[in-house]
Amino acid sequence: MTFSSKIKQELSRTEIGKSCCLKAEISALVRTTGYISFKGFNKLEIELSTENAAVARRIFKVLKTLYNMQTEVTVKKSNRLKKHNNYIITIEDDKVKLFLQDTMLIKKDEEINFMNFDFAVPAELVKRDCCKRAYIKGSFMGCGSISDPEKSYHAEFVNNHEQHGLGLCEIMTAYDLNAKMIFRKNYYVTYIKESEQISDLMNVMGAHNALLEFENVRVVKETRNRINRVINCETANLDKIVDTSMRQIKLIKVLKRHKAVDKLPENLRELAYLRLKHSNASLKELGELLKPPLGKSGVNHRLKKIEKIAEELLEQEKRGV
Repeated sequence: MTFSSKIKQELSRTEIGKSCCLKAEISALVRTTGYISFKGFNKLEIELSTENAAVARRIFKVLKTLYNMQTEVTVKKSNRLKKHNNYIITIEDDKVKLFLQDTMLIKKDEEINFMNFDFAVPAELVKRDCCKRAYIKGSFMGCGSISDPEKSYHAEFVNNHEQHGLGLCEIMTAYDLNAKMIFRKNYYVTYIKESEQISDLMNVMGAHNALLEFENVRVVKETRNRINRVINCETANLDKIVDTSMRQIKLIKVLKRHKAVDKLPENLRELAYLRLKHSNASLKELGELLKPPLGKSGVNHRLKKIEKIAEELLEQEKRGV
């Protein structure tokens, strides 16, 4: 089961609340899963289609609670490659017009016409905080997904209608969710990328169990990444120490070849021999071996002097002096 399916199952089992919230929820579901068609003799039919059985049960329950509707549920095999079940809830009784008006797909006393359908987020149904949350929850059950947090952080709502995608962006800003919209493969996709914002989205919808799982994964990933950064940093530092040490040893050997090490001032001569003996030691460790001990910057300063003397000898070699 995907992470999105777990969330939808949890949301589908949330308590049946106030009628205003149920209207907001079913209004979102019909805009994201609904198909409206005219049959013969001016008969109108609405189908709400979903591949999630829990969401189908939720739609059936909400319709029964709000309108006491006699709905038909059928199961069909999807035409997609994986052949998922497709659950279709059909509304085709005398309450269809009332349903369309209640969900504000059409205005009161307006004739039913495809040209009149309003697929934007209905402002009248999302005035209250509880109704906004219900609408976002319904939209997610209808067209939402959240990627597995083990792999990436991405939440999205895939819409057929631009005005609905923009409306979702707008109501999510009420909860400081920085949702954006793009057009992708003939769909309008409202999406959120940041992990903290996805956590907030699940909290807004009421998916608290999924939120705990998401946060556990996020904490483990962040800890793992932090450890990796420290290890990478330490590895880089070790590589730098080794490279610097090899360069210094190479130059000190130039001094030895010219029998110049013993002619160095005592403080430089002591450090040169220590560097040859302790090739993997850091500057700090070399400083601690000196008598008296010397700080890291002091060791570095002395080694620079040694390197400069060796480089001058190399230049003399090149010139044949």
